[in-house]
Amino acid sequence: MKAVIITVGNEILKGRTVNTNTAYIGSFLTHAGYDVIRNLVVKDDPDEIGWAFETALSVSDLVVSSGGLGPTFDDMTVSSFAKHFNIDLALNEEALSVLRQKYSMQKLPVTPERQKMAMLPVGSIAVKNNVGSAPGVFMELNEKKILILPGVPAEMKDILSNASSLIGKSDFFYYDDTIHLEGVMESSLAPFVSELMKKYSGKVYIKSHPLGMENNNPKLDVEVSSTGSSRKEVENDVKSAIEAIREHWKERIGK
Repeated sequence: MKAVIITVGNEILKGRTVNTNTAYIGSFLTHAGYDVIRNLVVKDDPDEIGWAFETALSVSDLVVSSGGLGPTFDDMTVSSFAKHFNIDLALNEEALSVLRQKYSMQKLPVTPERQKMAMLPVGSIAVKNNVGSAPGVFMELNEKKILILPGVPAEMKDILSNASSLIGKSDFFYYDDTIHLEGVMESSLAPFVSELMKKYSGKVYIKSHPLGMENNNPKLDVEVSSTGSSRKEVENDVKSAIEAIREHWKERIGK
């Protein structure tokens, strides 16, 4: 099962905001057994947003986006998605009821700008947001799943968790582990990694992450991961490969 992540926001593209949402969503989906194959970042523009969703849906089973669900003029992800796929927007009574409740606690009215957050694509589901105001949006389109999340990290994380049963789990299991080496150049480790990956015939993926300079006190995190239909098998393969690294580089194991 393949997944694509979309991030919407001018602030991401111009470097004002660091895109931590993609890292969190990517990890969440990977551990749910999805193969995250692409990340698209687009500006607050209807055509760009529509293009991103169409491109993502053409290559994946699940699309998760973040950003553009608020009350301001440039929060246009939901409307742009709906327009691109010719889906009408309608006032979602459940979402509106939640908004009324939240704003009434602050003795504030549901203005047109606030009501905008309850205008959802027909056929979609409003996913509860325990942290903020705008609900998440989940729907299925041509047997593909779409989850649209806010850009505020705390809200994104809450809604993503609440939508886990809608997203579902893939039939594959993912497992990883990391070992830390000190005084080992990445170029020195490379031949060993190549041989070890050949030994496992593609069952494990080994990635070195340099933490220092190659020629000056080198440090490496060596990540070993595996995906497969058997939880026990992928865990055993990763643990076995980690042990092989540990045995070969036992004088270089760091904390």
